[in-house]
Amino acid sequence: MRVDAVIFDCDGVLVDSEPITMAVLTAMANDAGLSLTEHDAAELFMGKSLREDIRIIESQLGKPLPAGWTDTYLARRDAALSAQVVAVTGIVHVLDVLAARGIAVAVASGGDRAKMRLTLGTTGLLHRFEAPDRQSSWLFGADMVEQAKPAPDVYLMAARALGADPARCLVIEDTPVGVQAGTAAGAIVFGYCERNDPRKLLAHGASAVFADMHRLPDLLSH
Repeated sequence: MRVDAVIFDCDGVLVDSEPITMAVLTAMANDAGLSLTEHDAAELFMGKSLREDIRIIESQLGKPLPAGWTDTYLARRDAALSAQVVAVTGIVHVLDVLAARGIAVAVASGGDRAKMRLTLGTTGLLHRFEAPDRQSSWLFGADMVEQAKPAPDVYLMAARALGADPARCLVIEDTPVGVQAGTAAGAIVFGYCERNDPRKLLAHGASAVFADMHRLPDLLSH
């Protein structure tokens, strides 16, 4: 397979952040009056933007969240991520191979750029996508587009910035919402399924699924 660029989702693909974020979000949603398990939270929230998470919580509560809830959540989430997040096993190898092959890379996330800089910075991956002076950046987040995933906007933005035809881009996603976004952008989408159900990723449009990140360079070679 010959592609001009690989565009990665961030959470769950580059950094193993989803369980950390879901634990904080579940606890705070329950403190606000819901009764969710972390599995419930993953089904409801995974792959979505924070503004969509808040909309869902408020819809289920039938009332707005209390003043200050979002700021408290962000502080607790970021503290947990800073203490616990690690890079996805095998991703450094993948990025090294793509760089050696001269394939452009970017990140297109359902999260915002501040969160990406935190998680990618903590795991030592930020320099792969952003220059130290921030004058050149290949980070694209939900805070940059009007419609977050499953809309294709963030992937289309990343492809334009790379000067690549979306049809010549490979998107790596780990959630059905993200797969929908990538396919809606017209990209080829591979589903990374170490933690998630591969059947759901295929059902939402993934062309292939893989559970070991080390396999990605070989999949690209076929």
